[in-house]
Amino acid sequence: MPAPLPSHRIVETPVRDLVLETPARARVFERLGIDYCCGGRQTLRDACQAANRSIGEVTAELERVESSAAETDWRNASLADLAQHIVDKHHSFTQAEINRLTNLIVKVVVAHGASRPELARLQTIFAGLGEELTEHMRKEETLLFPYISELEEAARTGHRPPEPMFGTVQNPIAAMTMDHEASAQALEKMREMTDGYAVPKGACASYRALYQALPALAADLHQHIHLENNILFPRAIELEDNFSQHSRR
Repeated sequence: MPAPLPSHRIVETPVRDLVLETPARARVFERLGIDYCCGGRQTLRDACQAANRSIGEVTAELERVESSAAETDWRNASLADLAQHIVDKHHSFTQAEINRLTNLIVKVVVAHGASRPELARLQTIFAGLGEELTEHMRKEETLLFPYISELEEAARTGHRPPEPMFGTVQNPIAAMTMDHEASAQALEKMREMTDGYAVPKGACASYRALYQALPALAADLHQHIHLENNILFPRAIELEDNFSQHSRR
């Protein structure tokens, strides 16, 4: 595990870089409500202020956290392996939860919607999020990820990569990044309207299960977005740029 950064340096380090260095730090940020994926470019000082957390509290947590030996440093893994990891771990979980929670929300709205009007709004936002994520993941799996793997294979073999239908990898990456921001906003809206998924008194088992599952889905999506925004996408752009530079020589 890397040695803890001195506090004076930690506070001016972008939060995404802290997670890239030690992935286990993501669990600390998740628990404390600090955005390390879409908002990962902000410094820890600014992120703490946005989350209404003291810097001392957060840095103390970060200095205690230990990286699991089983964790992979995806900065150095192949892009194909990283893309497959995202599909196997995050896409599969997300799609399964979308399907499961869509049905669960219906049950909860039918049982409690008359007395809890926020549930109908929650259902609407979740439905939109589910549709957007399903289409987003389809595009990644059928278009973007295969092309990134082709880029990497071309670099390995010394051949030119195929010309993509989208012109440059930066185009779909820009679209996927915008999708990520929209998903993060939807997650935040759901968290706010449920008062941080606080379960009301007398809630049934389905209600409790829903309010436990939604923050778990959010945590997984945050890790999913972090891997793409901060590792996979920048490395793919850099790889394509290298081909462009060589072709101009």
